[in-house]
Amino acid sequence: METLKKIFPYSFKAKNSIGALIVNILIQFLICAVVGVLIGICAKILPIIGWIIGIAGGLVDVYLVVGIVLSVLDYLKVLK
Repeated sequence: METLKKIFPYSFKAKNSIGALIVNILIQFLICAVVGVLIGICAKILPIIGWIIGIAGGLVDVYLVVGIVLSVLDYLKVLK
Protein backbone atom coordinates (compact mmCIF):
# COMPACT_ATOMS: atom_id res chain seq x y z
CA MET A 1 0.00 0.00 0.00
CA GLU A 2 2.88 2.35 0.74
CA THR A 3 4.17 1.82 -2.78
CA LEU A 4 0.81 2.86 -4.23
CA LYS A 5 0.85 6.00 -2.10
CA LYS A 6 4.30 6.87 -3.47
CA ILE A 7 3.33 6.24 -7.10
CA PHE A 8 -0.08 7.96 -6.89
CA PRO A 9 0.41 10.66 -4.23
CA TYR A 10 -2.43 12.91 -5.37
CA SER A 11 -4.97 10.07 -5.24
CA PHE A 12 -4.44 9.65 -1.51
CA LYS A 13 -4.84 13.29 -0.46
CA ALA A 14 -7.46 13.90 2.22
CA LYS A 15 -10.97 14.22 0.78
CA ASN A 16 -13.63 15.25 3.29
CA SER A 17 -16.58 15.68 0.93
CA ILE A 18 -17.84 14.62 -2.47
CA GLY A 19 -16.90 18.06 -3.77
CA ALA A 20 -13.28 17.48 -2.77
CA LEU A 21 -13.38 14.12 -4.56
CA ILE A 22 -14.71 15.72 -7.73
CA VAL A 23 -12.04 18.44 -7.60
CA ASN A 24 -9.39 15.76 -7.06
CA ILE A 25 -10.60 13.82 -10.11
CA LEU A 26 -10.83 16.95 -12.28
CA ILE A 27 -7.30 18.03 -11.39
CA GLN A 28 -5.95 14.58 -12.23
CA PHE A 29 -7.83 14.63 -15.52
CA LEU A 30 -6.57 18.12 -16.35
CA ILE A 31 -2.93 17.25 -15.67
CA CYS A 32 -3.11 14.08 -17.74
CA ALA A 33 -4.91 15.92 -20.56
CA VAL A 34 -2.15 18.53 -20.71
CA VAL A 35 0.50 15.80 -20.76
CA GLY A 36 -1.46 14.01 -23.48
CA VAL A 37 -1.55 17.15 -25.62
CA LEU A 38 2.20 17.62 -25.16
CA ILE A 39 2.80 14.01 -26.16
CA GLY A 40 0.58 14.52 -29.21
CA ILE A 41 2.58 17.59 -30.25
CA CYS A 42 5.84 15.68 -29.85
CA ALA A 43 4.44 12.82 -31.95
CA LYS A 44 3.66 15.27 -34.78
CA ILE A 45 7.11 16.87 -34.60
CA LEU A 46 9.01 13.58 -34.38
CA PRO A 47 7.11 11.11 -36.61
CA ILE A 48 9.99 8.63 -36.70
CA ILE A 49 9.54 7.75 -33.04
CA GLY A 50 5.82 8.46 -33.00
CA TRP A 51 4.88 4.94 -32.00
CA ILE A 52 7.12 5.16 -28.91
CA ILE A 53 5.49 8.46 -28.01
CA GLY A 54 2.10 6.81 -28.61
CA ILE A 55 2.96 4.12 -26.07
CA ALA A 56 3.89 6.86 -23.58
CA GLY A 57 0.48 8.46 -24.20
CA GLY A 58 -1.23 5.15 -23.49
CA LEU A 59 0.68 4.84 -20.23
CA VAL A 60 -0.45 8.34 -19.23
CA ASP A 61 -4.05 7.28 -19.86
CA VAL A 62 -3.62 4.15 -17.74
CA TYR A 63 -2.08 6.26 -14.96
CA LEU A 64 -5.12 8.56 -15.11
CA VAL A 65 -7.64 5.74 -14.84
CA VAL A 66 -5.79 3.99 -12.01
CA GLY A 67 -5.37 7.30 -10.15
CA ILE A 68 -9.09 8.06 -10.39
CA VAL A 69 -10.05 4.56 -9.24
CA LEU A 70 -7.66 4.79 -6.29
CA SER A 71 -9.00 8.23 -5.42
CA VAL A 72 -12.58 6.95 -5.32
CA LEU A 73 -11.59 3.86 -3.32
CA ASP A 74 -9.69 6.03 -0.85
CA TYR A 75 -12.70 8.34 -0.48
CA LEU A 76 -14.97 5.33 0.19
CA LYS A 77 -12.44 4.10 2.80
CA VAL A 78 -12.00 0.78 1.01
CA LEU A 79 -8.20 1.11 1.11
CA LYS A 80 -6.33 1.32 4.38
